[in-house]
Amino acid sequence: MERRSFLRGAVIGTSAAAFGGTLWQGAASAAPAQPGPGPYGALGAADANGIRLPAGFTSRVIARSGQKVASTSYTWHNAPDGGACFADGSGWIYVSNSEINPSGGASAVRFSSAGAITGAYRILSGTRTNCAGGKTPWNTWLSCEEVSLGYVYETDPWGVNAAVRRDAMGRFKHEAAAADPVRKVVYLTEDESNGCLYRFIPTTWGDLSSGTLQVLVAGTATSGTFGWANVPDPDGSPTATRSQVSGAKRFNGGEGCHYANDTVWFTTKGDNRLWQLNLTSGTYELAYDDSLVTGGLAPLTGVDNVTGSSSGDLFVAEDGGNMEICLITPDDVVAPFLRIDGQSGSEITGPAFSPDGRRLYFSSQRGTSGSSSGGITYEVTGPFRA
Repeated sequence: MERRSFLRGAVIGTSAAAFGGTLWQGAASAAPAQPGPGPYGALGAADANGIRLPAGFTSRVIARSGQKVASTSYTWHNAPDGGACFADGSGWIYVSNSEINPSGGASAVRFSSAGAITGAYRILSGTRTNCAGGKTPWNTWLSCEEVSLGYVYETDPWGVNAAVRRDAMGRFKHEAAAADPVRKVVYLTEDESNGCLYRFIPTTWGDLSSGTLQVLVAGTATSGTFGWANVPDPDGSPTATRSQVSGAKRFNGGEGCHYANDTVWFTTKGDNRLWQLNLTSGTYELAYDDSLVTGGLAPLTGVDNVTGSSSGDLFVAEDGGNMEICLITPDDVVAPFLRIDGQSGSEITGPAFSPDGRRLYFSSQRGTSGSSSGGITYEVTGPFRA
């Protein structure tokens, strides 16, 4: 994925002033882009699963909370949340968190090379409110507890090795994690209204049992330079990790986090923003801010989980909003990719692509019932851009 700042080019359903925050110069005189479809075209009518998709795409239900996963004896967990895919020979595995308290944890579904479900099983138990997380380069899943003094758990997507609590990664209201194999660090978001962005530097890359937790330090503006400072007490008690370092940059409700090509993308739901850290230049800036959109045409609201595709497109799931997954292209187009009808009491979670990039997995956390026991996990197949 190439670095981009969303300060130029066409934007679907909004004005150019919505992008770049204080970096945008002359936004008031810029001509607003016209509403229209994204690179995949307009959304069609809702299919049998209540999902509106562009032409050529289809959906199927993979699992429902409280019900047996097809062709297995495993009962799918409640409130499915963050997820990721892992190659498994010629097939793959989709891992999904459970955002309930108590219990929580995470489960996995295994697929054959043809996409048939061949198994489902539990990979983490006995934890609390497992919201998002992240995939590591050594093929483990970091499952994060979104509770005060929560932990990160490193889990085995194959369910063979027992999950391990990674205390050195800090105790705070964890949300998402994104591994950077170039700098050999893991970035971590914090879901607090005055939360921070962290990075964990393992003593040995590939081993998260020890290391240094740092917090991003920057000014109060929406763009500028940044640095990192050590968190003196990652245990977070008696002083919260976000309150230990003077000058730590505050973010309003950190959510999804994604790393690609020297850039970290992360969302803040409290102010509906997408941020980017440009790691080569040591600068940060706003990539999307719906508060700057005029005319009520913001195509993306309730920003939450985020992932990327091989084409360089970002896919951002909405918590509420229109129940959409919106994409943001390298050409600065922002548009809905899909919408779930009839589930306004839910949120979209866990977007992740199969290893070949042809299938997108995600969940509606509370489904049509609006209850954690009503979660539905989906797969969308179609002509995704290479």
